[in-house]
Amino acid sequence: MSGARRKKPEPEILLYALTMRRLCRLCLFLWLGWSSLAAAARPVLEYELAGLEGDLLKNAQALLGDPPDTPQERANFLATAEERVEISLKALGYYNPAIKTTLQRTEPVWRLQITVAAGDPVLIGEISIQLNGDAASDEAFQALLKKAPFGEGDVFNHGDYERFKNQLLTLGQERGYFDARFTRSKVKINVVSDQADIFLHYDSGQRFRFGEVDYSATKVAPELLAKLQPIRRGEYFDQARLLFFQGQLQRSGYFSGVLITPRFEEARDYTVPLSVTLHAARRHSFDVGVGYSTDTQERVSLVWRTPLLNRYGHSQQTRISWSRVNPSGQFTYSIPLSHPLNDVLHLSARVENDKYGDIDSREKELGALREIRKGKWVYSFSGRELEESWELKNTKFDNNYLLPGFAISRSDRTGSLVDPSSGFSQFYKLEGGSADVGSDIDLLRATVNFSYVVTPVPGHRVVARMALGAVFLSDDDRVNLAPSLSFFAGGSQSIRAYGYQSIGNEIDVLRDDGSKQTLVIGGDRLATATLEYQYYFTPTWRGALFVDAGDAFDSTDFNLNVGPGFGIHYVSPVGAVRLEFANSVSDPDPSWRMVLNIGAEF
Repeated sequence: MSGARRKKPEPEILLYALTMRRLCRLCLFLWLGWSSLAAAARPVLEYELAGLEGDLLKNAQALLGDPPDTPQERANFLATAEERVEISLKALGYYNPAIKTTLQRTEPVWRLQITVAAGDPVLIGEISIQLNGDAASDEAFQALLKKAPFGEGDVFNHGDYERFKNQLLTLGQERGYFDARFTRSKVKINVVSDQADIFLHYDSGQRFRFGEVDYSATKVAPELLAKLQPIRRGEYFDQARLLFFQGQLQRSGYFSGVLITPRFEEARDYTVPLSVTLHAARRHSFDVGVGYSTDTQERVSLVWRTPLLNRYGHSQQTRISWSRVNPSGQFTYSIPLSHPLNDVLHLSARVENDKYGDIDSREKELGALREIRKGKWVYSFSGRELEESWELKNTKFDNNYLLPGFAISRSDRTGSLVDPSSGFSQFYKLEGGSADVGSDIDLLRATVNFSYVVTPVPGHRVVARMALGAVFLSDDDRVNLAPSLSFFAGGSQSIRAYGYQSIGNEIDVLRDDGSKQTLVIGGDRLATATLEYQYYFTPTWRGALFVDAGDAFDSTDFNLNVGPGFGIHYVSPVGAVRLEFANSVSDPDPSWRMVLNIGAEF
């Protein structure tokens, strides 16, 4: 009907139509915008370099840069292309190149062909390097001169020349030649004879010395700070010794921040005073840790530290750990003696429940340990009073041991702290006890541990470990040797195919019902070894193939336990996370065992 009114669309239908139109417009707008950006990002000139190779080609490409994206950039590129190629060649000693350019104005992308004949290089002729002032007799400068990156007859390289100049200036600043300057610094280029003559005349002036050291307000006794200070007034200035000084203060743990500033504006008579700003560490710190390993199962730990108990540098650490295998608690009070870092006395008290083989042990210990560092060696003089109780074959033992001891260790490594590329760690310890002086039995206990890491080819790493131990005592005293003083093998740090401390001397006992039971009670000898090959898939992921072998045994009753396996490792900031599977092939009924552990090899 012509007079009939048109029906209004439903609100929902109208809203849908409007939404679809807007969506289509938005898609069209985005497509047009993307097309415009893509067109704008497309280069308007392509170029090709011919006649160069190696470093000459790389240097020319670096100086030319990326192809231009706009007509204006293209015009600038074309105007300077030959000059930039020439400069790049001169930097590497080629001063007489022949450069030809051919341009094709094909729309929308022009094409530029740059053909270069580098010609003969400029060779170094005369070299005149002179050291004047105190640097002339400085061994560090003599060593640097021997490492000069150029010699007579070499192709002249501007980069090598400039780097060597900067090395001279930098070494002068590091060693206290603050008035140093070049009286002559020039390269004479003869493009006809293709020869470059180098003249470097360095006048160091007089070398500055250390002045007084001024500390900010601190609660640490001055005599303690003096022991951490490796520099004295009147000694020659040396930046490396300043950094070592700063590291000494930082490693003490007394301070959260250390800043050492030479006060050049107050220098007099070639003597520079130093200002040391010390920010005190937090009075107390608490660390809570949660972890898991196949050896000790889940673990929760709390560590309370007080880095500075008094002005004499005393400190304390209290550690409480809980796991189902070996819950423990230890308090350590540390006293610096002749040096806060290199000579420290540790007084400790410890309680721990542990499971050794099939024996549950309860330990209480009081100890004193003096640790002395000399170079890379660490010497330890110790004494401990150990009270340990355990039960075996329905017999309860509760013995006391007074054990003086001595240990020496050293660790050398290169590369990352958590994933060293090479290294060798060695540890030797000797303890003894006498029935005449506080111990229930006479004994002498010796342990040796080695760890070795080498990377013969990048991406291929080999790890080897060995552990040896022996306890010497009379046969009558064997039954009174505490589990913690015996030796056990097995676990993630030993023979991985076997459970934690599950390998040791075995005895057969009768149960109450008359059946026989075999118990692992540990041995008085230990010999284990590991050989492992690791391949890096990426810098943080690697695979591993390994074999562990050895035994914990009594005297000559050695039984070889072998456990080959494989694993995957992730190298994290706190050490490698290692998931491994090992097989106890030497058992009558071999089985696979999964091992999870975190940490570096040493």
